Amino acid sequence: MAGTSHGHTPAAWTGVIIAFIGFCISGAFMVLANPLGFWAGLVVVALGGVVGLAMKAAGMGMPKAAHKDLAEAIAASKVPAKV
Repeated sequence: MAGTSHGHTPAAWTGVIIAFIGFCISGAFMVLANPLGFWAGLVVVALGGVVGLAMKAAGMGMPKAAHKDLAEAIAASKVPAKV
């Protein structure tokens, strides 16, 4: 995966950081036995996904052409099976 730059975009980093903060909020309130805070943390986790997708739609994610080039490189590197 490291050769494909999978997840190395501002959209991915921002979405994951927001989701991680929400996870921490939710975990803290779970220990404190506060259901409202727990659910608020889960809302923040979902918000991280929405922000990541919105940033990807705005062009801050992985360009689609890169995925096509990768698929062509993988297909070209495969050796046909001997029959």
